[in-house]
Amino acid sequence: MASPSLTSSPSARTAAHVTADDIAALAAGAAIFGTGGGGAVYTSQQITERAIREHGPVRLLSLDDLGPDDAVIMMSGIGAPTVGIEMLASTDQVETLLREAERVAGRRITAIMPAEIGGSNGVSPAGWAARLGVALLDADGMGRAFPEATMISTNVAGVPCAFAVLSDVVGNVVTLRTVDLGWLERHARAVTVAAGGICLGAHYLLTAETARGAVIPGTVSAAIRVGRALLEASDPVPAIAAELDADVLISGKVVDVSRRTEGGFVRGSITIAGIGDDRGRLQRVELRNENLVVLEDGEVLATVPDLITVVDLETGHAISTEMLRYGQRVSVLAWACDPLWRTERGLELAGPRAFGYDLPYVPFERKDAR
Repeated sequence: MASPSLTSSPSARTAAHVTADDIAALAAGAAIFGTGGGGAVYTSQQITERAIREHGPVRLLSLDDLGPDDAVIMMSGIGAPTVGIEMLASTDQVETLLREAERVAGRRITAIMPAEIGGSNGVSPAGWAARLGVALLDADGMGRAFPEATMISTNVAGVPCAFAVLSDVVGNVVTLRTVDLGWLERHARAVTVAAGGICLGAHYLLTAETARGAVIPGTVSAAIRVGRALLEASDPVPAIAAELDADVLISGKVVDVSRRTEGGFVRGSITIAGIGDDRGRLQRVELRNENLVVLEDGEVLATVPDLITVVDLETGHAISTEMLRYGQRVSVLAWACDPLWRTERGLELAGPRAFGYDLPYVPFERKDAR
């Protein structure tokens, strides 16, 4: 009998699997949670579907499924999403990464999890898990995408990171043991730039005990649900907004794109002129890999760590920051982040001031909830 998919057996958590048929929805949902970052999902979707068809469905574990012998490590791509469009991972890069992580950890890794559920980094771990023959944990470290290593839930929770491993497309492997995540970000970013702007990374070895309360649970299955809502709706933008409990801040045309790649990041802003019911309005979205702040007439409408995503007005599919172009018709969605990010420590790491904006954080609420 074929393994049940995530959506076909929602009550049997220990029997849940991610199948090739789930990946289109996972990719669509992860792109939404990516808030513009994490990398465009199309290529990772194709690679992940192929890996699961070749190696079989991936067991999806909840935190409650983890046993005393389980060891979980976060995996992700690191670097500028613009580079990731052209520089694809090699077929053995993830195996090299896992072997080195197991060597440094001194134990077998039984499951991997996305460091971030956003963008390609939310999709690729399912394919990596299939290729490596390990399980996938239904959780991530952000509940969205963030651009820096410090901006991760385990850091908010105070869980130390013992080591990190990076591998590049030509086979170089670097192991880092840094005094904190600030130093990890500096060294990992330097290695990534030296590798051409993108590489794969693994860090934060977790157990059943240390993962609880330190990761954001249920985000892989949530991304699949949001993706299915998008793919199955006749009017996708309202359907996504309803699934996420989000507001549509504006619908309009992209009239200006200012974007550059430097230091391993995509930086810039876009300007959107309203159309239809929003005609006469103008919004600016500030970005650094992800969408960070929405401004209109000097008023801040939404900021990190709350989520801001730009989607195609007609299809509802998210548009990553590296794919934004003049003339696109888009809608901007915003919704509340996980409560962990609204703590004092969460805001210190990923609030607007962490990105250099001299703005107070005002928790986002839907208009009809205010």
